Amino acid sequence: MKKIDTKAQWAAGLGPLFACPVCHEPLFVEGRSLLCANAHRYDLAKKGTVNFLNAPVKTEYTAEMLAARRRVLQAGLFSPFVERIAAQLSGDERLLDIGCGEGTPTADLAKTGADAIGFDISAPAIQLAGALDTSAFFCVADLARLPFVDDSFDVLVDLFSPGAYAEFDRVLKAGGRLFKVIPEADYLRELRQGLYAGTPKGTYSNAPVLQRFLETYPDAEVSDITYDFPVNAAQFEDIVAMTPLSWQAPADKRAELLANPPASIHVAVKLLQVTKSHA
Repeated sequence: MKKIDTKAQWAAGLGPLFACPVCHEPLFVEGRSLLCANAHRYDLAKKGTVNFLNAPVKTEYTAEMLAARRRVLQAGLFSPFVERIAAQLSGDERLLDIGCGEGTPTADLAKTGADAIGFDISAPAIQLAGALDTSAFFCVADLARLPFVDDSFDVLVDLFSPGAYAEFDRVLKAGGRLFKVIPEADYLRELRQGLYAGTPKGTYSNAPVLQRFLETYPDAEVSDITYDFPVNAAQFEDIVAMTPLSWQAPADKRAELLANPPASIHVAVKLLQVTKSHA
């Protein structure tokens, strides 16, 4: 069976899940399309993905950057915290990966048996995600206007993406769980110091993001995850290419850093998790 038909069949078996981003009515699978009662229609692409945006959104996520990200993530850069989340899943959840990018973490989480859906605002990212051999379903969508019905997910996962918490609460079931990963001050410190030492960009704080999350979810659990990920020169070059941290760096600093790559890259994040109350 073609991938487009496999994904359409999978989506049809979920019952009401997708919602029209125009009129908010539920979308139902008809052949290779999703349709609502008001005749708004969203067709599946050849790879079984769906684009819910009315117009393309230009982002800085180029094909080259996304390919570099794919190689690094498949090598395991994010594996320790993705595995920490996966270990807390039972395998029968419906899971949404917020801002999934090229889709590797979504695919990894889908291996638990969860019905996993990943979305991103970048159409090139979702095109790349659609090429993965995974049960996960991918779509292009807007974080601020999620194309899903209320109370539709057991788990939300947000790895380094902005938090649209009103939308998160709308689509998360009572008793559902939200996992969010944010970088610490010394995340990818080899890049930050190598590119920006002695400048304001040489230091970093995510305190406002953490504060906003804890103000929204006072009962959240917070845990620190740190490790050093071994890299060769090619992997380090991919890390430089994949992270926005390097995109505006001085060309000479970037060249110097690539000419003298470190043996490992430091990863330091906070894992924030909370269970939605039944109230």
